[in-house]
Amino acid sequence: MINHDKPTPNDQPATYWGSDSIADCLHAMQVPYIALNPGASYRGLHDSLVNHLGNQAPQMLLCLHEEVAIAIAQGFAKASGKMMGALVHSNVGLMHATMAVFNAWCDRMPVLMLGATGPWDAARRRPWIDWIHTASDQGSLVRDFTKWDNQPGSIPAAIEALLRGGQIAQTAPRGPVYINLDAALQESKTEGLIPVPDPMRFKAPQSPPPAPSDVEQAAQLLSTAKNPVILMGRMSRNISDWDQRIQFAEKIQAAVITDLKNASSFPTDHPQHVGSPAYFMTPEACAAVRDADVILMLDWVDPGGVFKQAFQNNPCHAKIIHVSLDIHSHRGWSMDGGSLPPVDIYMLCEPDDAIAALNQTAATQALKSWPIKSSLSAMPNDDVVSLRALAEVLQESTKDLNICLARLPLGWNGAYRHFHHPMDYLGADGGGGVGAGPGNTVGVALALRDAKSDRIPIALIGDGDFLMSNTAVWTAVHYGIPLLIIVCNNHSYFNDELHQERVAKERQRPTENKWIGQRMSDPEIDIAQMSRAMGAEGIGPVRRAQDLPAAIAEGLAFVKAGKVCIIDACVAPGYDANMSGNAGNNSAVHKR
Repeated sequence: MINHDKPTPNDQPATYWGSDSIADCLHAMQVPYIALNPGASYRGLHDSLVNHLGNQAPQMLLCLHEEVAIAIAQGFAKASGKMMGALVHSNVGLMHATMAVFNAWCDRMPVLMLGATGPWDAARRRPWIDWIHTASDQGSLVRDFTKWDNQPGSIPAAIEALLRGGQIAQTAPRGPVYINLDAALQESKTEGLIPVPDPMRFKAPQSPPPAPSDVEQAAQLLSTAKNPVILMGRMSRNISDWDQRIQFAEKIQAAVITDLKNASSFPTDHPQHVGSPAYFMTPEACAAVRDADVILMLDWVDPGGVFKQAFQNNPCHAKIIHVSLDIHSHRGWSMDGGSLPPVDIYMLCEPDDAIAALNQTAATQALKSWPIKSSLSAMPNDDVVSLRALAEVLQESTKDLNICLARLPLGWNGAYRHFHHPMDYLGADGGGGVGAGPGNTVGVALALRDAKSDRIPIALIGDGDFLMSNTAVWTAVHYGIPLLIIVCNNHSYFNDELHQERVAKERQRPTENKWIGQRMSDPEIDIAQMSRAMGAEGIGPVRRAQDLPAAIAEGLAFVKAGKVCIIDACVAPGYDANMSGNAGNNSAVHKR
């Protein structure tokens, strides 16, 4: 049963307040949900969402932390391609939310983020609390990692800000926007409702098509290339786009590279897929780039980093075609645009639009003989709960099911599981922080539930990620959002152990001390019990590999029955040697 938090009908005489018109605009924009943690700064809008709209379209999703609210909105966009809203309380709530806002920004996901302040008129502020919760330029807290922010001074201006914000957030390259609503403005009485213009007249524009001259030049290069390589980055979730990527890669007989930072974009067991997807360039991927004579980069995250990893300090002589709109999002504060790549043809459009145009223009190449992919080494004959063991049991347990992997842990080897559909895997959090996993998973599961998808949402996340924002579990239970989270619990911020080990070696100091300030033990945290306390089904701790099949089967049964389930899998510390080309070295990701 889905919990809609149905309010008592409002049978009072019709009166109207500023926030009622703001709520009407959100309804007209078809914003489906607003995830929030409550606060007095937007109590006017809160009342309007409940008593004016009846808590429908948008429906409020109560969260126990602002970071979770934004993470849910990001996850919803990752799975659905649609924007939902989030509300954060004043300056303090916005400060709580900042990491999640940065994730959505780096992930290029649209989020309509509303905040509140004030009252801006100092004469109307309550003593103490309204003063410490009012900032002179609140939007500056997130301005460097949002697409746009605004603090409207009237109700008509607030309506325009919502329409403009939704348009900007959903225009590629997409991202979060922040609109700060004055508390006094929300609570001002009005003679009637302010008319809301038709939002369809303010929808996001389609991205520009690739320039014909660029298509012609790129097609010519790819049609004559002997060793073309395609790097597929941020691509669409549309199955027809997926099919066209396969058709195009086969047409020009290009090697294809994908990664785990982004959602699945190409079948990973296709003969032309190079190696396995990873967080860094694998040795196989670096070799393919070095051998290439033409490289087609499709909105690749950190495009310049490709060449630094493949060529070190040597020049790249291949012709490079760069397809991305991401240059419009690059700012001076954040370096999330990555290092600058050399480019011979720069196609300023969305990558799948470029594929569609090139597919019509490039010449069909003769079939090549592609190397047989190497298989994983034999599974150790022991009962250790490793990521490898967990992956194999999950593969066997879900072989007849459609699943959507909302998240994978840092130590995951891309060869553990192949992707055959754009919804098989939805990528990482974007900003590389910790704590996005649970909220993102709830957002993904919400989108799948509303779409009546047969896909089961599953996330494999680290214990540090889960513990930082595990209260997202309560939101999922309360609103009837079925999902399965498998916590890959090594009882440590293990990636940082590797960093401390490296530093100790460089300084000739005891590596045995690398665990101090990293291990989460004495006492061991009971993750399953913590989950049960929030109404979810908790399984574990699972300490033996032989117990994994029963635990995962039970978890899947719970999710099929519409429940939320958390499995505590006590995995052995360590990363698969094939996880990436750079695991554990100086360029290892700074993430727990």
